Amino acid sequence: MMLLCNMKLACHGRTSSLLSVFVYQLSWGLLMISLNSHPSGRHFLQIPGPSPVPDRILRAIDNATIDHRGPEFAALGKAVISGMQQIFRTSGNVVIYPSSGTGAWEAALVNTMSPGDLVLMVETGQFATLWKKMADKLGVRVEFIAGDWRHGVDPMAVEARLAQDKGHEIRAVCVVHNETSTGSTSRIHEVRKAIDRAGHPALLMVDTVSGLGCADYRHDEWGVDVSVSGSQKGLMMPPGLSFNAVSAKALAAAAQARLPRSYWDWAEMVAINPSGYFPYTPSTNMLYGLVEAIAMLLEEGLENVFARHQRHAEATRRAIRAWELEILCLEPAEYSPVLTAVVMPDGHNADRFRKVVLENFNMSLGQGLGKLSGRVFRIGHLGDFNDLTLCGTLSGVEMGLGLAGVPHSKGGVQAAMAYLAETAAPAVVKAG
Repeated sequence: MMLLCNMKLACHGRTSSLLSVFVYQLSWGLLMISLNSHPSGRHFLQIPGPSPVPDRILRAIDNATIDHRGPEFAALGKAVISGMQQIFRTSGNVVIYPSSGTGAWEAALVNTMSPGDLVLMVETGQFATLWKKMADKLGVRVEFIAGDWRHGVDPMAVEARLAQDKGHEIRAVCVVHNETSTGSTSRIHEVRKAIDRAGHPALLMVDTVSGLGCADYRHDEWGVDVSVSGSQKGLMMPPGLSFNAVSAKALAAAAQARLPRSYWDWAEMVAINPSGYFPYTPSTNMLYGLVEAIAMLLEEGLENVFARHQRHAEATRRAIRAWELEILCLEPAEYSPVLTAVVMPDGHNADRFRKVVLENFNMSLGQGLGKLSGRVFRIGHLGDFNDLTLCGTLSGVEMGLGLAGVPHSKGGVQAAMAYLAETAAPAVVKAG
């Protein structure tokens, strides 16, 4: 602020006047940011991603950038690729892009499809809808199985449609694993079984942008051909990296596909990645963070990570039921371990409620997307998250419901705390 004031005083004439206006506006903008922030305590980022980035990962990203053609980088490249194979649970290729998950969506389609190819998608929520819109723009024909945004993929509906496709016109089945807009997790292994029962050769392509690193996911075992993910959810990273895990069948399809591709081309990546390098300048510092993210997940153990997310999700649902509010997802077997979407009572706007929570408690909750705008809010309970973080999150929600005048019963936080206490792992006390 002092520097800006000195700049203002040092200028002369008309230029000085114009610059003074600019400096004043900039100074006032900085002042307003300060006034609108909370002076103490952390911001609770409880949206369903990006999730809070642990200090350990932030410190890794802060390392000096190295030569991306040098020997040190080769070791880094090999480490992140092999590590991501463990996270995806695959022995096949994992391609890493500097992009959001949207880029990995596009890579999945352009590498496997030709103009006019038909794919089968399922309307599970906003992100399934957006992937469908992308396919439309790329010149891929989409048959969209309608959904109510309150359930995951119905494997029986997929099987029935594929059984009708005697000429095998459908080239791929594209589904969302964890639908971030609704809090429903589809049973991907059952979708695979449905495809197999239909005897259909379609590729299975799965968006697990918000599922990977939070919910059980097994690329090889479940017979997924292309898995799509991103860095900003269960991997606890900032946005900026995306991934394709690719089966041999998908690579064979890519050799025949004719949609235009350059930046997203798997072939160049797969050719050079075994050496640890990339065909273009990679996001080196994000890869530093990815090494730490992988290490954190593997140190805890993936099964423990999944169990932790399930436990926090159940505690959240107990709080919501105690408040006598409605969980958006209607199928208990499809409850998401990543987030929970809560339906607002009639006559009450979810965005107004979220604004009350943000302004009073410095906590961000997820908004309703697409068809659900204003009708739901979403509680993220993913990533670098523990019991006390959840208790703070639910306390903010319960206090916010009261301040916003949303009809509810009290005791949601207590219900969650009781469950967390009942299910806490016993402490190991060392003698001496």
